[in-house]
Amino acid sequence: MHRCFIAIFLFAATACGQRTDEASATADTAYQEILMAQLIDAKPGDVIEIPEGVYAFDRSISLTVDGVTIRGAGMDKSVLSFKGQIAGAEGLLVTASDFTIEDLAIEDTKGDALKIAGGENIVIRRVRTEWTGGPKTSNGAYGIYPVQTKNVLMEENLAIAAADAGLYIGQSQNVIVRNNRAEFNVAGIEIENTTDADVYGNIATNNTGGILVFNMPNLKTPGARTRVFNNEVFENNTKNFGHEGTPVASIPAGSGIVINSNDDVEIFDNDIRDHKTSNIIISSVYSAGYAGGATEADFDPYPEGIFIYENRFEGGGNNPDGLDLQALKIALVGPLGRLPDILWDGYVNPEISDAPPVICVQNGDAQVLNVDGPNGNKSPAIADIDAHDCVFDKLPEISLNGALAGQM
Repeated sequence: MHRCFIAIFLFAATACGQRTDEASATADTAYQEILMAQLIDAKPGDVIEIPEGVYAFDRSISLTVDGVTIRGAGMDKSVLSFKGQIAGAEGLLVTASDFTIEDLAIEDTKGDALKIAGGENIVIRRVRTEWTGGPKTSNGAYGIYPVQTKNVLMEENLAIAAADAGLYIGQSQNVIVRNNRAEFNVAGIEIENTTDADVYGNIATNNTGGILVFNMPNLKTPGARTRVFNNEVFENNTKNFGHEGTPVASIPAGSGIVINSNDDVEIFDNDIRDHKTSNIIISSVYSAGYAGGATEADFDPYPEGIFIYENRFEGGGNNPDGLDLQALKIALVGPLGRLPDILWDGYVNPEISDAPPVICVQNGDAQVLNVDGPNGNKSPAIADIDAHDCVFDKLPEISLNGALAGQM
């Protein structure tokens, strides 16, 4: 484990909602104008240094110039506080390429903390995003939020208390999300409508759902080919505090890794434990409570090609969220039993009679519970493991070395 990642791990224990009065008193309201001017006047190749301190902002700031680095003195030292924000939809908005942001914190934004819209060759490293009052529906939706991007590295970041996803990447291509920590968010880490992503070395705990790989029907860019491996995903049992009607508002508290309407996903070599609903959930959008209206014509609602192997499961499934799942648990395994490690809603594309299995499992004695969603959950059953005793071709490793030359 990298030394800086150990520092993130230790810092997380005191970060959530525990800023001292002394630190708050050092806030420098004049620094907002200084940084805004630096961002406006920036030229490609510039490095904007944010000194140690807590700085107050009352409006969004933005960067539109390619090839700029924004660098603080550390995620617990250079703090941009938006607690008094009165204008703007996010804290920092970036619409640029060949961009690096590292070693700073963004706190208490009205909306998203760090949003990156478009662009490619992007590094986000050792950035802390946090709502210091803890989990609340009134918090901003996203901590770190790259969307419609290409060649993205997110590493050694810390995201706390986002009302949607702490670390999110959507409608993007060629992505690595590694060695981060996400805690007390609705979704810890979310990969949505994104192709070719590696998610590894992360810690996701105390969220509602730990790691999500979603495809949503109202987005033009479909997603596929995500590897989720070598992560610690544990005790994601926080009550769902997402905004009603959003996709994450349907996630049951106590969900470890959740796959929704996504294809070609590998889940392997993870430590996944102690999720009161299920350690892994695989579902179609039909089970996700989606209320977004529009659906793209080529949207595929059925998850396919999900390969689960060589994970380490422990605990979980003992107190599922929701009356329906509680009743299901009692009916299948009794009040003292636990649901299997893998919960599947059972949706299969009815138009493909010779389709391969939705889920292949090579994971010791791990079982799959098919809740029979297409039939209104009338005949849920723990599947015969032989039905999932299969393999899919493994996905290739994602490499960013060429795209991010000089930034890594």
